[in-house]
Amino acid sequence: MAAPSALAFDPWDPAFVADPYPAYAELRARGRVHWFEPTGQWLVPHHADVSALLRDRRLGRTYQHRFTHEEFGRTAPPPEHEPFHTLNDHGMLDLEPPDHTRIRRLVSKAFTPRTVERLKPYVRDLAGELVARLVEAGGGDLLADVAEPLPVAVIAEMLGIPEADRGRLRPWSADICGMYELGPSEETARRAVRASVEFSEYLRELIADRRKEPGEDLISGLIAAHDEGDRLTEQEMISTCVLLLNAGHEATVNATVNGWWALFRHPDQLAALRADHSLVPSAVEELMRYDTPLQLFERWVLDEIEIDGTVIPRGAEIAMLFGSANHDPAVFDAPERLDLARKDNPHISFSAGIHYCIGAPLARIELAASMTALLEKAPTLRLAAEPERKPNFVIRGLEGLRVEVG
Repeated sequence: MAAPSALAFDPWDPAFVADPYPAYAELRARGRVHWFEPTGQWLVPHHADVSALLRDRRLGRTYQHRFTHEEFGRTAPPPEHEPFHTLNDHGMLDLEPPDHTRIRRLVSKAFTPRTVERLKPYVRDLAGELVARLVEAGGGDLLADVAEPLPVAVIAEMLGIPEADRGRLRPWSADICGMYELGPSEETARRAVRASVEFSEYLRELIADRRKEPGEDLISGLIAAHDEGDRLTEQEMISTCVLLLNAGHEATVNATVNGWWALFRHPDQLAALRADHSLVPSAVEELMRYDTPLQLFERWVLDEIEIDGTVIPRGAEIAMLFGSANHDPAVFDAPERLDLARKDNPHISFSAGIHYCIGAPLARIELAASMTALLEKAPTLRLAAEPERKPNFVIRGLEGLRVEVG
């Protein structure tokens, strides 16, 4: 076991954030598990280990279904952060069975493959409209003009959020997601708490309206969803809606701009894609692997485990490095090479196990729709300015991506 303090792993260093992949290679070469003192976490960089741990029921997204904070050797969050934790802790991403099983089963009833498939024409048409506007303007910011409005509109349409209110969703989401970074500041926490309160109040009113007048939307479906007498509580409904919005567009927005930035840096691959649009499905998978939108995912150790002779005790926290796992040469041939035709691509960008992303089919539809629209309507799309990377490590993205057309 190596001490990564001696390595190049530094999630607060702009140079590392700009390109963490060489540091990951070093971590993988040094061993299968590493203690990282600054965050008090065990880092796991190999694909086989990450994939196995995502399915290992000795680990959990929470421990509170089995232990108090004191029993687990942890400190309760500050009381002033309570609105964020109430919102976050009742979503299925941060729950374990039996609550997770119950909520996921109920959400799945309202989030069926047929529902997602029915959205395809809407997604395709909206992507086409957004790209047409970009072309008409001669270019713009691919993030603000296409990557962001598409998934926000789609999930808002699914939830039944009125168009006039949709502009508030992305800022709330961005403020809440700030808490998923390593060691968030007190100012980040304050913004997340404020957004949690405002978003929850908004959804509470919307849910009350849908109870009186149900529609064809997902919120109405969640209200109606029941199974063997089980229902979603109001808090679970609110937390589920926020989770679907946050997860439903944060990853898609970042996958879109990270992907196009990678394509601009690999003109041979972009030329191949422009020459053969049938590559779009494999290109979506490869771009999500190549520059992973969610770099790190955490789990609590509920029962002692051992990795390569290192015993990790109950109460410890494991940080699974998705970006590193997706570049593991034991699984991917020439992982540092962008290969849009890559056939064998078991990336874990959508996680695995019981917490596998419920919105993965929708994300794939959105990513394919925006890529196809850009290939068809903006065949001369090119980079207008070198982009700035966001300072975040966990949720990986760009501040913007300026492009030109024509």
